[in-house]
Amino acid sequence: MIAMFRAVLYSQWKWSRIIVLLGTVAAFAIPLLSLQGAARADRGALQAQELLRAVQSWGTLYPLLATALGLLMAIAAWASDHRGRHIHALTLPLERWRYVLLRFGAGFVLLAAPVAAVLIGSSLAVLTATLPPGLQAYPIALAVRFAFAVFVAYAVFFAVSAGTARTAGIILGVIAAVILVQVVASIANIDLNLFAAAHTVLLLGPGPLAVFTGRWMLVDV
Repeated sequence: MIAMFRAVLYSQWKWSRIIVLLGTVAAFAIPLLSLQGAARADRGALQAQELLRAVQSWGTLYPLLATALGLLMAIAAWASDHRGRHIHALTLPLERWRYVLLRFGAGFVLLAAPVAAVLIGSSLAVLTATLPPGLQAYPIALAVRFAFAVFVAYAVFFAVSAGTARTAGIILGVIAAVILVQVVASIANIDLNLFAAAHTVLLLGPGPLAVFTGRWMLVDV
């Protein structure tokens, strides 16, 4: 089983190494750039409000990067199988569910590099910055949240990518049906807001996608 996992991990690394490398560089650079003003000796320490605004503006990139990594890694994990119509997977001497777990685990192991880059970049940014009194740095908390966001995004897109074209059609059909019902309700002046309900269920705590919302702050009060 270990040898099989190594083979799957190596194959996914070949398919997605550009994604991993670029994602790791971006994950390392974002926290450093968010505190670049506080690290400049010629300007001194930034005022707390100015620094928080800068950190918050850069913070919007963390969930975007996590989503992009999850999407691209999930697509890369199944691209070869879809091209080969899953014939290779069917010839392997292991159950389908074990093969799926190997694919999923290999992708998440590769995603550990961008997560580690966020932690290292955040820690280095904090060490080289001069923070105004009253502000605290949270590099570990930021890295943990980024890791969870990457895991959620990868899991969602992995499940969708693992399916067939029929599965993707069903998902798109459900989304289209929701949109159609909402449009018909609006035309008929019916008080129905499915998108608000979906937003509440999915994005607000304790929704499964709540990790992507809110403020992503390396430095806060």
